[in-house]
Amino acid sequence: MQNHFELFNLAPRFGIDLGALDSAYRDVQSRVHPDKFVNATDAEKRVAMQWATRANEAYQTLKHPQKRAQYLCELHGVDLQTESNTAMPMSFLMQQMEWREALGEARADKNLDALEGLDKELRLVRKGHLLDIAQQLDAGDYHAAAQGVRALMFLDKFGEEVRFAFEAIEA
Repeated sequence: MQNHFELFNLAPRFGIDLGALDSAYRDVQSRVHPDKFVNATDAEKRVAMQWATRANEAYQTLKHPQKRAQYLCELHGVDLQTESNTAMPMSFLMQQMEWREALGEARADKNLDALEGLDKELRLVRKGHLLDIAQQLDAGDYHAAAQGVRALMFLDKFGEEVRFAFEAIEA
């Protein structure tokens, strides 16, 4: 079975051309979209639906940087152990604690400026992590990248909490 990169005829790298991904996705979807199989047999319709579903799943995985990084690690035999391996460097954990405290204070004070500052800092740190992960993945260091992907998952989850705080204050 083809991997997601092969499905879209892309090199299996973290750094992908999102325009080429979009184009390849539309091409695959145009060939397997269920609407093209209206007069087909039930078996042909099922196969078309399976391909369309697979293309959607592959597209969503490759489009999202964290999911793409995780997929590349797994494709190269590195299990991220997201449920069992939550060990992080102490500096990362300390940063998380500081951010959580700042988020709590910003929520309590309904301080949009503080939330915006936290959000901006989080985006910068996330961008730095993505650059590191990209270098590690494209250099073939999937174990180091896996640690970075786990950290990125924490950052993404915290980013959601910040967005929820914005929504709660603005509501």
